[in-house]
Amino acid sequence: MSTPTRSGRNGTDSGVEGPSFPAPGERADDTRLPALGPLGMARWAWTQLTKMNTALFLLLLLAVAAVPGSIFPQRIQDTGAVADYIDANPTLGPWLDRLQFFDVFSSAWFSAIYILLFVSLIGCVLPRAAKHWRAWRAQPPRTPKRLGRLPEHHRLVLGGPADAPAPDEVVAEAARLLRKRGYRVVVRDTGGPAPSVAAERGMWKEVGNVVFHLALLGVLVSVAVGSLFGYKGQKILVEGESFANSLINYDAFIPGTNYDADRLEPFSLTLENFEVEFYRDTVDPSQYGTPVDFTAEVTVQEPGGQPRQETLKVNAPVNVDGVKSFLIGNGYAPVIRVRDGNGDVAFEGPVVGIPSDGVYTSSVVLKAPDAAPDQLGFTGLLLPTAVTGQDGLPRSADPGLANPKLILSSYYGDLGLDSGVPQNVYVLDVEGLTELNGMLAPDGPITLDAADPAYELPQGKGSIEFLDVKRYVGLDIVYDPGRTGAFVSFVLAFTGLLMSMFISRRRVWVRASEGVDKDAGPATILEYGLLARGEDPRLTAEAQRLGELFTEQWGSARPPAGAVTHHKTSRARSGPAHD
Repeated sequence: MSTPTRSGRNGTDSGVEGPSFPAPGERADDTRLPALGPLGMARWAWTQLTKMNTALFLLLLLAVAAVPGSIFPQRIQDTGAVADYIDANPTLGPWLDRLQFFDVFSSAWFSAIYILLFVSLIGCVLPRAAKHWRAWRAQPPRTPKRLGRLPEHHRLVLGGPADAPAPDEVVAEAARLLRKRGYRVVVRDTGGPAPSVAAERGMWKEVGNVVFHLALLGVLVSVAVGSLFGYKGQKILVEGESFANSLINYDAFIPGTNYDADRLEPFSLTLENFEVEFYRDTVDPSQYGTPVDFTAEVTVQEPGGQPRQETLKVNAPVNVDGVKSFLIGNGYAPVIRVRDGNGDVAFEGPVVGIPSDGVYTSSVVLKAPDAAPDQLGFTGLLLPTAVTGQDGLPRSADPGLANPKLILSSYYGDLGLDSGVPQNVYVLDVEGLTELNGMLAPDGPITLDAADPAYELPQGKGSIEFLDVKRYVGLDIVYDPGRTGAFVSFVLAFTGLLMSMFISRRRVWVRASEGVDKDAGPATILEYGLLARGEDPRLTAEAQRLGELFTEQWGSARPPAGAVTHHKTSRARSGPAHD
């Protein structure tokens, strides 16, 4: 069979062997790429995972994955709310539960994204750090053969015909000047006809990049540690009362994913006194009565230690072995005694009032489930400084405790506390209760103050007595073992970002050779060029500054005859051709 040939333009045989084509009816062999295999696929997957754009995508995906945690109730925070949601949504609720939307931050899919992001950042940063370490230890690159191709290129004549410095001396002095400006330098070819010096600075720019990404890893680790082993709780503490750091004493408690009740730090806090300073200057009547300072005096007791006095203020928490107690609220708690129909004390103690305005008008709810023969409930208002308004209704005129007054409605019946269904202690469900006192009741509401502190309930249901008013504080008790690490990592990340933004990485090459000046006399020609890695708008200014230093060092320096100075504005390559 003859060998196929390619014909020339005139249709004759050119004698050049060309590609073969299948004959009519024949099928050409399929072109197949080599199979990667398991090891090749693993390398490809690792390469894709450790790309920086993959890490950024995973970071965005992690933020999106956290959104359901703020939309749906979380089981770790409120199991009852999750049960209520599932009951209210019998079709959607069970599916959301199967997909772990009620346990977002401990779910398999959220953990997978978090771990992949962690691995991706490690795979990005560690090889980059190792590469930069090798570059740091290596010498600056060799001097390019043609410096005129660099973005900044200048040539100067040094000295006159009689006092021109030798090229070796010029290179040595240029190295000293560059080293003084923070460059790391290396002198090369000192014995050749054209000795040169290579210099480089700005290596800290890449260090900033590495520190920034390592700090992101630190943030991820710190957040994970805080989420796993930390906790947060709230407690309302009335003057004279104590709080022991145990689970049963919290009003609300949000544990970490890996929470263990045995890890709670054993300590107690006692609120000795709480004072509020109000604005009392009449120069600005609109601000009169506004709180300006809060101070709580507490006693801290740790096992085996002596009690110590601490001052708790806003943004100045009490710290006990990493557990911080923040002051987040305050109000009044009237001290009330309730006797039932049998004359027995059914309740005695402070009742927390919830302020509703700037003058501390506080809503009060009191439940007395131990009263007999019927349970009793009260709801109403505490007025710290009670006055009668123009409409004839009582109100509070000032947040200070000048004329405290209680105005209550009373009820009897089954409070529903024995059903096992949790209730809000600040809400009284009056459905199923019978009203004894109220605005529309025949006996009217109950009004108690210093002049008339006791009241007998209708129908012989008992009595209520207004004993005193105390202050209380709302505490936010937080333990976050990752807080310090997160703060340090944030500072490092910010520092690394500033370094990578404002440090410029530059290279300078200086060559000195024997030449002639404009009068054809012997002279030393100094030639230098600059190259930046990436965009550097200050590269021209650096070139001018170096020219000024060389001029100051060797007196008058001028361009040689026929010399051309280059200023290139386009982005230069970071790897020029070398000798």
